[in-house]
Amino acid sequence: MRVCRMTERIKRLKTREEALAYGLSFPDTYQEAPFHDDNWQLVRVKGSRKAFLWTYEKDGCVNLNVKTDPAWRDFWRDAYRSVTAGWHQNKEHWNTIILDGTIPEEDIRRMIAESYDLVTDSPSKRIYEAVKKVPAGRVATYGQIAALAGDKKMARAVGNALRKCPDPEDIPCHRVVNAKGELSGAFAFGKVNTQEKLLAAEGVALTDGRVDLDRYGLDSAVLHQQCFRDDGGGQL
Repeated sequence: MRVCRMTERIKRLKTREEALAYGLSFPDTYQEAPFHDDNWQLVRVKGSRKAFLWTYEKDGCVNLNVKTDPAWRDFWRDAYRSVTAGWHQNKEHWNTIILDGTIPEEDIRRMIAESYDLVTDSPSKRIYEAVKKVPAGRVATYGQIAALAGDKKMARAVGNALRKCPDPEDIPCHRVVNAKGELSGAFAFGKVNTQEKLLAAEGVALTDGRVDLDRYGLDSAVLHQQCFRDDGGGQL
């Protein structure tokens, strides 16, 4: 049987309550005991009801099951003896974290956060994140945004997502135009010429109702480089 020890030299996440509290700190989450067994406490995402954090006691230690990107699954398992293949779950996509005091709190929090991000990932979310990369004074096309969001074939989905933009102040949807530099109609922004006015305020001028993509368009390579820098070069 594994002995759970609580060392104090490095800050540790020690209890189920701390893990649940951290899981519940993410937006639109709730706690549930789905098996009518208090030993199993899950944190789910509202709406989809997908669980990203499973907590339970096994062999005298609190265990956490978290979803993991297969690209990083083995990194965590190799880094810590107390990170193992997901118990009673798909071992390709889930890891088990044993709270035995050997894993720094920051890494446990990181694994939980990554699990939340994987469970809540959606095409719309990726689209909005891609749009945020377009700086003021520049525009990108629907196709460019689709490619940055992971699927160059979903340009139509980009348009649909932008029309439903949940936070126009933080997500600059007005910086996205079609492949000809043409703007969206009033239906997308509520009023006629709204997109044109927003672009003009950022120094983007129209010629014959279009944005000159040679002048104001953002090169796809530049967008990819920006995303790479913001993601920390793709490394932990």
